Amino acid sequence: MLVLSSPSGAGKTTIARRLLEREKALTMSVSATTRPPRPDEIDGTDYRFVDEDAFERMVGAGEFLEHARVFGNRYGTPRQPVEAALAAGRDVLFDVDWQGTQQLSANAGDDVVSVFILPPSTAELEKRLRERAQDSPEVVRARMSTAASEMSHWREYQYIIVNRDVEKSVASVQAILAAERQKRDRLVGLHAFVADLSKG
Repeated sequence: MLVLSSPSGAGKTTIARRLLEREKALTMSVSATTRPPRPDEIDGTDYRFVDEDAFERMVGAGEFLEHARVFGNRYGTPRQPVEAALAAGRDVLFDVDWQGTQQLSANAGDDVVSVFILPPSTAELEKRLRERAQDSPEVVRARMSTAASEMSHWREYQYIIVNRDVEKSVASVQAILAAERQKRDRLVGLHAFVADLSKG
């Protein structure tokens, strides 16, 4: 379970998309949200868009691995698709904030690998938010005012990447993924394999 977190505009969505193009064994966890879709977003691909009542029903039914309210909207990770992907031997990529990461870590423990993505500067962060032209000036201001609070959680993550260059950042996450896949406890069947080797 590979978690990417960052303040809005630091580049995690771009990094996530490129990772998914290059890592065929990686599946994106599609979050449910109560916020309205942006013009280029597709229901079921980018997010599962639901209303407040439906979201609350899902919370009550225990359908989320994690959920939180961010900028007045609710976000949550549906449990069933994640568990199905993991059972099929696939890694799952999560684009969640620090609150979601804490909940995932509490629920999944050592299965979670967490990466926090920082912008090279606050000026660059604001520039990226304005250039992507997806939010009103008021929302950009709100995102900037909460960025410092979000970035204060960097110590809770296992890996930190300063996103000065998207290609280098993607390569860094791929290196993390490759190393984590080789950890002894994640190599299914290793005990039996070594036992067979020992027999000569």
